[in-house]
Amino acid sequence: MMLRLYPCIKYQLAPFKRRRNSIMNQSNHTWVTEFFLLGLSDDPQTQLLFTVLFLGVYLATVLGSLLLIYLVLTDSQLHTPMYFFLCNLSLADLGLSTVIVPQAVVHMLTKRNVISFIGCAAQIFFSIISGATQCLLLAVMSYDRYLAICDPMHYSLIMTGKICCQLALTCWISGIVTSSVDTIFTLCLPYQGDNKIAHFFCDAPILLALATGDTHKAKIAIFSMGVVILLLPVALILISYGAIIVTVISMKTTSGRLKAFFTCGSHLLVVILFYGTLIISYMTPESSREQMKRVAVFYGVINPMLNPLIYSLRNKDVMRAFRNAVNRRQS
Repeated sequence: MMLRLYPCIKYQLAPFKRRRNSIMNQSNHTWVTEFFLLGLSDDPQTQLLFTVLFLGVYLATVLGSLLLIYLVLTDSQLHTPMYFFLCNLSLADLGLSTVIVPQAVVHMLTKRNVISFIGCAAQIFFSIISGATQCLLLAVMSYDRYLAICDPMHYSLIMTGKICCQLALTCWISGIVTSSVDTIFTLCLPYQGDNKIAHFFCDAPILLALATGDTHKAKIAIFSMGVVILLLPVALILISYGAIIVTVISMKTTSGRLKAFFTCGSHLLVVILFYGTLIISYMTPESSREQMKRVAVFYGVINPMLNPLIYSLRNKDVMRAFRNAVNRRQS
């Protein structure tokens, strides 16, 4: 009887032995304390080109964002809800660019593409804060344009200074909460062995590919946050602009239509550029992750520079404030 039971007992114990062997094999791998960023290219000439491009774009981003913030703060005619939210958007742009670009430039110049585990965690945390806050701010700005065009009689009663501050604070707090969830779910996973990140900065979806544990819950959490921060604001923006288009079409004068479209044109262009690249990066399946680096260059490097230019060059009030500031300096 014992001889007959032995094969059954041996078969029942096999899974436990495989699990023990798996744990022993994992213990042979050292825990990751730093990551190696593979960057955008291995070619020295291409790296030099990216270094010059990134450095020039970052300087333009810093100057453009700070100038726009300065004009909004110093010119009384720009003390309106739209420019208040635009000032917050410039801060978020500046934060996103500062978290990503300087580190990438240093790595390309020194050719030592190493970042510590804590540094990688900090980069993920602060970059998601800036990106998520921008998403919500763009949605709030679309609501502001909706009220200004579709309900101008009650605009000043609804968009008071207190409400504007509360909306901006909500955007920043929501960005912090979203970033905390994504960062915790990403970095609480075990990372052993492979520490090469196929990117030029630490990004949560890319980092998940290196985790040695089960990433199913982390992917669900990041995707859920993406739905809340990306898709819901996009829905609000589409609803707002749908109502704006209906109102503009019903206007009797051509000048009124042109003014309304001109007022919304800059914001709509920024929305298309920003949301388009983020949705491609964070809401696409695994098979399309190879394009994330190219998309990240746009939303993390180029787009923060374009926002101040789009709002400044297409805005008469901002250009007037800039001329007044220059005249005050000269006098």
